[in-house]
Amino acid sequence: MNSTIIPYLFYLFSFMIVVSGLLVVTLRNIFHCALFLIICLFSVAGVYVLLGADFIAAVQVLLYVGAIAVLMIFAIMLTAKVSGIGIKQQNEQVPIAIITTVAFVAIALYGLGKTIWNIKTDAVISGDTTMAIGKLLMTTYVVPFEIVSVVLLAALIGAIVIARRN
Repeated sequence: MNSTIIPYLFYLFSFMIVVSGLLVVTLRNIFHCALFLIICLFSVAGVYVLLGADFIAAVQVLLYVGAIAVLMIFAIMLTAKVSGIGIKQQNEQVPIAIITTVAFVAIALYGLGKTIWNIKTDAVISGDTTMAIGKLLMTTYVVPFEIVSVVLLAALIGAIVIARRN
């Protein structure tokens, strides 16, 4: 890829992430929120591609966009049809949320301004990222990888138990 276009693509993806993320939390139609979440997740995958993490970008698209976001849309469509009642999509906590958001952004910007950023070039993986991630998951990070799989299995069993009660 042409190296002169990469910064512009990064700014485009960053803009799409911020705008779609804001639309996810501000729109009143929950179906439109889910669609903008898909745009946000695709944009994050685009940033991963720019960083050279092709495997992580593919996982982002397959898992988050392909599975979770589509599952959310199906759940929204099915529950809206079954219930037949309108879901309250606004609450009375907007002033508190605005104050909390402004405080969080102020603290984050202060922290970003005061942080000394040490960039390490030896952490960059060149070449096939899939092979490097696979080796790390099966050697250095094998215990956390297995713990995550047990937690996901427990969540799946819990969901089955809850679903069978109904």
